[in-house]
Amino acid sequence: MTPALSCTGLTYTFGTSKAVDGLDLLVRPGEVFGLLGPNGAGKTTTLRAIATLLPVPPGVIHVFGHDAARQKMAVRRLLGYVPQQLSADAALTGRENVALFARVFDVPRRNRAARVGQALDAVGLGPEAQRLAATYSGGMVRRLELAQALVSAPRLMILDEPTIGLDPIARDSVWDRITEIRVGTGMTVLVTTHSMEEADQRCDRLALMHLGRLRALGTPAELKSELVAHREESGDAALPPPTLEDVFRYHSGSGLDDPGSPGEKGAFNDVLRTRRTASRRG
Repeated sequence: MTPALSCTGLTYTFGTSKAVDGLDLLVRPGEVFGLLGPNGAGKTTTLRAIATLLPVPPGVIHVFGHDAARQKMAVRRLLGYVPQQLSADAALTGRENVALFARVFDVPRRNRAARVGQALDAVGLGPEAQRLAATYSGGMVRRLELAQALVSAPRLMILDEPTIGLDPIARDSVWDRITEIRVGTGMTVLVTTHSMEEADQRCDRLALMHLGRLRALGTPAELKSELVAHREESGDAALPPPTLEDVFRYHSGSGLDDPGSPGEKGAFNDVLRTRRTASRRG
């Protein structure tokens, strides 16, 4: 079976700083795959490279068999991308926002209205489609952004911290929609999150990055079991059963000495944008 996504030796630098360092990754069709790591780990750079927003050499990234360097447009037609930063326009209605993305993704004119309606219905915003996005709640805004990404009927959905700044009820609402769409369409989901609870409950498999490198890979249960084995070897078997947060800390350390890398969330401007986004949705 052709992988939904494969990265082979993905490396990306900003000046002299290496944001991603020889990353090998394989995502299976239909799974929810989580990419974890502290700020500056290289997650967002990885997502941007997969989405063809950053240049990579031929043969490094393939999406359903298509080379991201040689077949950019073919790859883009297979993707939906929800970035961290706010992508909805507050001055437009929900329907107008999704219609704009339908044009950007080159959805055929004859199919456009139907696709826009289907995407809005899929995230539960059909009845609210004529309202200005400025009047939407935080959870509704994130669901609107999902609709924008869904309008092209993607086979691979890339979600960069899709529930950032949302309350628990809104987070569950967004994830419920993602799950329904995935089950109904077979869509593959690649997601980054800082919520270990989300990662544990929602992801089939996880990859944990630190300083641009892959440090751990497996199901949530496998990663926790590996930490149990390490504790037993170290004489710490009496500790409580590990959580995914324990796994994160074990592989990432405190992160306090990590300066981050340009273009990553550790960079000041990106942190500022992220906080503005969270505030806008609070």
